[in-house]
Amino acid sequence: MTKNLEQKYRPFIFAVSILILTIVILLSEIRMPNMTPLNFLPPIYATINGITAVLLVFALVAIKRKNIALHKKLMTTSIIFSVMFLVMYVAYHGTSDPTPFGGTGFIKYVYYFILITHVCCSMAIVPMVLITYVRGISNDIAKHRRLAKITFPIWLYIAVTGVLVYILISPYYA
Repeated sequence: MTKNLEQKYRPFIFAVSILILTIVILLSEIRMPNMTPLNFLPPIYATINGITAVLLVFALVAIKRKNIALHKKLMTTSIIFSVMFLVMYVAYHGTSDPTPFGGTGFIKYVYYFILITHVCCSMAIVPMVLITYVRGISNDIAKHRRLAKITFPIWLYIAVTGVLVYILISPYYA
C-alpha cells in the first residue's frame, strides 16, 4: 500500500517540480506584458518565509515530543505557506524587473553567498518536501524519517535565508 501510494504520486511530484523550476527560470528573463508591477509583495512573501521557518521548528518540536497529530498539521501548514510564497514570488517576478543588489564590500559577498546557496537549495527542495510528505501521510515512517533528516534542514535553511535575502536587498527596491 505505502509503496503504491508513493509510486502513484511520483509522476505528479516530478511534473510539479519541473514545472516550478521552469517557471522560476523563465521569470529571470520574461515579464508578463501590460501588468502592473506587484511591488508590495516582497515583504509579504518574506514574512511568509519567516512564518514557514517558525512552523518547521514547531513541527520538529512536536514530533520530538511524539505529538504526531500536531506535527502533521504543522507540516501541512508549512507546505500551504510555501505554496503561498511561491505564488507571490512568481507574481512579483513575473511583473517586476529584477532588483540589483547595491551593497559593496564584504556585505556584497555575504549577500551573494546567501542568495546562491538559497537558490541552489530551492531547486532541490520541492520534490524532497513532496516525497517526504507522501511518505509521512502513507505511514512509511522509516523512509519518511530518513528523508526528513535531509529535507528539514534544507527547507529550514531556505526559509531563513529567504528572509535574509529580503532584508539585505530591501533597501534597493525602487
